[in-house]
Amino acid sequence: MTTDTLPHPPHRLPVLGDVLSGDAARPAQRLAELAGFLGPIYETKIFNRHLTVVSGPAAYAELGDEKRFGKHVGFAFAASREFLGDALPTAYSDEPNWARAHNILMPAFTLSAMRGYHDIMLETVGELLAHWDTLADWDTTVDVHTDTSKLTLETIGRIGFGYHFDSFTRSEPDPFAVAVARMFAYIGRAGFRIPVHWLENAVHGKDIRQNARDVDYVRHVVDDIIRERRRHPDGQPDDLLALMLGTADPESGQRLEDENIRNQVISFLSAGHETTSGTLSFALHLLATHPEIADRARAEVSSLWPAGTEPDPVFADIHKLKYVRRVVDETLRLWPIAPGYFREPKQDTTLGGHAVRKGQALLALTLRVQRDPVWGPNPLAFDPDRFLPERARTRPTGIYKPFGTGMRSCIGRQLALHESTLALALILHRYELAPVPGYQLEVAEEFTLKPVGLRLGLRRR
Repeated sequence: MTTDTLPHPPHRLPVLGDVLSGDAARPAQRLAELAGFLGPIYETKIFNRHLTVVSGPAAYAELGDEKRFGKHVGFAFAASREFLGDALPTAYSDEPNWARAHNILMPAFTLSAMRGYHDIMLETVGELLAHWDTLADWDTTVDVHTDTSKLTLETIGRIGFGYHFDSFTRSEPDPFAVAVARMFAYIGRAGFRIPVHWLENAVHGKDIRQNARDVDYVRHVVDDIIRERRRHPDGQPDDLLALMLGTADPESGQRLEDENIRNQVISFLSAGHETTSGTLSFALHLLATHPEIADRARAEVSSLWPAGTEPDPVFADIHKLKYVRRVVDETLRLWPIAPGYFREPKQDTTLGGHAVRKGQALLALTLRVQRDPVWGPNPLAFDPDRFLPERARTRPTGIYKPFGTGMRSCIGRQLALHESTLALALILHRYELAPVPGYQLEVAEEFTLKPVGLRLGLRRR
């Protein structure tokens, strides 16, 4: 079966393709809805861009075969190379800088490396809690995603290159943080550009010009930081920037050039904070709307730090929070960090019985697969005990991939999991959570998923 004979959405138009069936504001959610009646593998086309969507568990797991499939740098990733170059998320797998940067940076993102970042995370979560303490009564609500974004930006800024945004104390946001956030939002929409240059400029010219200003500003700031580090290397923090400046690739012996280091820093800032802030926001929403689960998680936290005490978690404590970690895992099942990831065949092959060509764009639709009935009865329910070892063993392998798959999966996975578990534990220890009456979850999409308009009431315990 060729791409042309795969099922596709109804009402396809000449030239425009499946624009009537799509939803540019929530593309992954719409693709998941279409999978409900188009099946586990289908094809969609917008203008001249063809995409094969893989939403069935068996074919999705098959895409994890690294011998047959690799990362496809297309759509938003290809478009964002204009701004991020060959940073880890946007590099082609055969580009020298991908292997070089991966080899240099990978030791900084192992589970054991989290020990060195733990105190920074504890510091930034403390700043969030101090801010929320001023708002902690049932008559006041907090803007959850705005504040979790501040938290995670502070964390990655300090871990990445020793930069404090002072997000919780400034009267106005740091202009650098604002520019980074706008860049990330723009990059998330880049895959939906109109492939006619003059028409794209006519429709989105204002956004294009703003993004150009943001890119120039962010690059200028990061370049200044890199130059300052090179001039004065002594006494600098032991952070990711220091690692990139001072470490050679153990395989080739070569170091990263400053332009690539700049691209890596911007990539970490953009993707590294929006991903974890989304996970925390969804988790807090789910806990607030499932008080029995929040109570159980809080009881586990209280077994380490009783109510009324001031927790001072050490690194080893976080691994004792088994249920809180299952809350994080289940949140990532329902609302994965990225709703999908792109793959391509390394050679002509078959997928789910269908012929696919070398280099063909395939979307592994994580958002749909992780809600499939293969997860058991009521797969849409929030049930952290799905991740009990005895239940996990009953499921097919290869169907839980919230961080992507293979060698091109998210390098910051351990960082995200440690920060999320630590932050949730300390929030639950300190506050009771109350949803806003009548709030219905709405999910926005950029590169990542995030809740829209989510506010919660807090009360000190």
